[in-house]
This record gives sequence, C-alpha cells and structure tokens, in this order.
Amino acid sequence: MARLHFASRLRHVAPPGTTHVSASTLREALDGVFAHHAALRSYVVDEQARLRKHVTIFVDGRRIDATELDIVIGADADIYVMQALSGG
Repeated sequence: MARLHFASRLRHVAPPGTTHVSASTLREALDGVFAHHAALRSYVVDEQARLRKHVTIFVDGRRIDATELDIVIGADADIYVMQALSGG
C-alpha cells in the first residue's frame, strides 16, 4: 500500500501519522484520504481538483508537477504532501 505523509502544517485537517492507501494513481491515493478527511481536500486541491499553488507533493523523492496528479504510482510509493510557508 502507498504511504502518505502530511506536513505538520496540515495536521489540523490531515490524518495523524502515516496513512496507507491502495491506489494506482496519485489522484486515487489523495481521493482515498479525502474520503475520510474531507476538510483536507480544500487545502490540497482547488475547486477544479488541481493542485493548489502553495502545495508541493513528492512521490518517491521526485517533486510532482501540478499537472501530474494522474501519474501511476507504485504499490509501495512514499508520498509527501507539504504546504509552502511564507511571511516575514
């Protein structure tokens, strides 16, 4: 099963710890988590189900472009979802 890890900044809406999902694409993996943590969806994707500008996802150490949510992932993929932080 793929393993999803969410940055601490998302902990108030994301599942605690590592989440295991069975999915063949990154989008399916995210949707699997969103099904149980609906509030998380709006922090990660916009109304057109596109990755938000301030979110970065890494799959097996490779940064995913915003247009690549439908990429095929391995059964044992490690997925990291992070929000960019800004401020002064």
